[in-house]
Amino acid sequence: MIAETFPAIPDLKNGELREFPLLGDIVEISDNFNSEGKKEVFMNAGLMVNGMITTIKTKPSYQGKLMTLGDVIYKGKVPNEFFIDKNNSDKWKYLKGAKKEYRKNVNGFEYHYSEGGMVFPDALNKASRTIITGEGGPSPSRFKHVIETTKGLRRLLPVELERLNMFPDNHTEFEGIKDAKRAFLMGNALVIGVVERLGEALRKRLLEND
Repeated sequence: MIAETFPAIPDLKNGELREFPLLGDIVEISDNFNSEGKKEVFMNAGLMVNGMITTIKTKPSYQGKLMTLGDVIYKGKVPNEFFIDKNNSDKWKYLKGAKKEYRKNVNGFEYHYSEGGMVFPDALNKASRTIITGEGGPSPSRFKHVIETTKGLRRLLPVELERLNMFPDNHTEFEGIKDAKRAFLMGNALVIGVVERLGEALRKRLLEND
């Protein structure tokens, strides 16, 4: 159903078709999977049938307009509370950046922690990252969207988050609903345009089999 609704074609220039078994119980698989340390085991598409993995690199078969983060940016006046406090800029950069460091948990256990860097600020000429439930509020975060404007860095407005999920403007604006809650609601929502297209494909399939 998904392949029919959002068709893709093999991208053999960047990856060949791979097949391999995934056998054993969950503990055995967890302990031994990719013990050879291969950089890329799974491609971006595939399936598993009776323990046999088939995976291949694909690219979208789409020729229409591509939506970018810049397409949803609000053109009016933005409240000051959405702009990043310059006193917190170092904290934002740290959370967004790559890091390899030793940390200690509450029980005193030390461990090596590492994670890759994220684009900061978010690119306006590319597709947006997924919205999460913690998108609202002024506190620095690794996962909140931050864009660069002529007035400085700022977080996304609730209406921009609604547009990313393809909801009507101010869909979550109700008396007593704060901006952080509106952001939370969008983090829990789905991209309705995707749901709509899947629903239409399902409807057609049901009519064909009626």
